[in-house]
Amino acid sequence: MSKVFKWLLIGFLVLALVFAGVFLLSPSARKSAQIKALDKIGDVAIKRMASDPSAEGSVAADFINIPIEARELSEGIFQATGVANAHLITTSEGNVLFDTGLSTQVPKQMKALKPHLGGENLSHIILSHSHADHMGGTKFWQETDTEIVTHQEYEEEQRYLTELQPYFWGRNRTLFPFMPETPPKLGLIAYGGVEPTITVRNGEPYKFAQGGVDFEIYALPGAEGADNIVLWLPQKKILFSGDFFGPLFPQFPNVFTMRGEKIRKPVEYANSLDVIIGLDPDMIVPSHKSPITDKSVIQSGLVKMRDATRYVHDAVIAGMNGGKSMEQLMVDITLPPELALPQEHGRVSWAVKSIWEYYATWFHFDKTTELYPVSQDTVHADLVALAGEDKMVIQARDYMDDGTPLKALHILDILGGDGGTEALILREAALEELLVKAKATHNNSYEIYWLNYKIRDVQAKLSAQTSENAE
Repeated sequence: MSKVFKWLLIGFLVLALVFAGVFLLSPSARKSAQIKALDKIGDVAIKRMASDPSAEGSVAADFINIPIEARELSEGIFQATGVANAHLITTSEGNVLFDTGLSTQVPKQMKALKPHLGGENLSHIILSHSHADHMGGTKFWQETDTEIVTHQEYEEEQRYLTELQPYFWGRNRTLFPFMPETPPKLGLIAYGGVEPTITVRNGEPYKFAQGGVDFEIYALPGAEGADNIVLWLPQKKILFSGDFFGPLFPQFPNVFTMRGEKIRKPVEYANSLDVIIGLDPDMIVPSHKSPITDKSVIQSGLVKMRDATRYVHDAVIAGMNGGKSMEQLMVDITLPPELALPQEHGRVSWAVKSIWEYYATWFHFDKTTELYPVSQDTVHADLVALAGEDKMVIQARDYMDDGTPLKALHILDILGGDGGTEALILREAALEELLVKAKATHNNSYEIYWLNYKIRDVQAKLSAQTSENAE
């Protein structure tokens, strides 16, 4: 039994046993029991990542290994670190929580923040958006009279993510392997089920004062979806941004996510950035990684992100009107030097494709077959029979020699995912070449995850073929 499988088995046995008994307990005892179970599962996730050689050095490993601890950001304001941060703002008339972190890290984050609660009730939980790593602890933190504040679109985003969870889960787990093999369905750990009591509309900030602290909540769509909100503390000029900027600041925004979700709206995002620029924050506190406190970095970063988003958007519109293909625009559109931003999370070329299909949808008005449910794959075997597998492998090798690995992959895709040994060796070489280029250019974490995943898949097939030949 492998180490990885052993830790998985232990974790799910613990979870199953605890959840089987909790329904016999009172609500408070049930919550306490589930928190203890979650703590065990969180430990299993860390051990699983540590036992997985393919995860070493990955962004997922970096996130899961962030120590969970509480740190004071300003007087009365605390951050519990982790994969996603949870933030506590204390007041004499009740405490406010902004984002609640990943469910499997809730026990340790609650323990870290407990000494700072001061015996006051939790008056508000403000959720930046509906992603599981930002709202996963809500049902554990929520008290009887706690107000749950979200964007007006939160429930719709939660609905579709819940209904499509089986579809998205494998995609997410490929990129974030610390996730369980299957979506948890039992008890408070299950995704969804959060019912807002206060919702915020675009253009209509929700404001309240409590214990001498002013709170302003702005609905700012774009970025991570249609249901983004941020928390602004005007007296301290601190902005709690959730995932509005992603895990880096500044960076080119992730208006497209390759793991799959609704396409995000670049114009909305640029307009939302205008709102933040107008607030003029002294500190930005994201729900991933550390606060940004350099005022010059904040202001220049905000303006550059807004202008870069608008630049790419306008260039796509001009290219579409000029009759250029989507693929050509993915090559042609790059950021000018004065707008250059890291692309480790969002990529300009992917944004080009996303913006094109956001406006023009899936039919590009060039191939009639796109209108019908018969894919090109259905004729690949015929093409291989006509051309001959050997000739196609030779052509793929020629493309590799010419330095065009993507063309080689097109040929190899026609041959099929398995193919012969030589085809698999060429596929591995093409993927490795793309990986080297990805690391040397944008170092985009999602692209690197995907290429590593496909390389492991090819290597497993080569190993299986070697074993078969040995027999």
